[in-house]
Amino acid sequence: MNIVCIAWGSLLWKPAPLKLASGWHPGGPRLPLEFVRKSDDSAEVALVLCEGAREMPTYWAWLDTQDLDAARAMLGEREKITPARPDWIGSIPSRDGAQEDARIAAWLRRMRFDAAVWTALPAKFGGESGRVPTAEEVVRTLDGLPQEERAEAERYVRSTPAHIDTRYRRIIAARLGWYAQRDASVTRMR
Repeated sequence: MNIVCIAWGSLLWKPAPLKLASGWHPGGPRLPLEFVRKSDDSAEVALVLCEGAREMPTYWAWLDTQDLDAARAMLGEREKITPARPDWIGSIPSRDGAQEDARIAAWLRRMRFDAAVWTALPAKFGGESGRVPTAEEVVRTLDGLPQEERAEAERYVRSTPAHIDTRYRRIIAARLGWYAQRDASVTRMR
């Protein structure tokens, strides 16, 4: 079974401990993405799937395993997702309550790939899982971070590929000046 990982955020520039058998390729499925997840253990506001957001381009890479359970476990370890939350790792074919996605299923058929895994973390804000913050709340939170955490959050936003041009990203750039890095490219994302 050939298995790909679909990515759009920090997996592109920090995949470890995910074991990739290829570099990242453009042309993944277009998915609704937005900067709406403020984790308890991180300064960044992460880019996650968010129904209702504009569909954005994604990337894909071959995983160095042919076992779907191993691929899910590897991605879960990378994302610090406990086995108690199998629904936060999407996969096709589905496993253990994993989320499926018709857009990804159609893309897999078109690409003639056997299986895919992706991060399916929900929006989170103010410690409340599933809560989608407003753009104003995101900007206020990022702007109020202590210097070191603010630098970490800024790196995340700037490192996200420029063509993942979400509504919140435009507002963050306009208010905080955090524009995409000019030299960020897929060829560097191996």
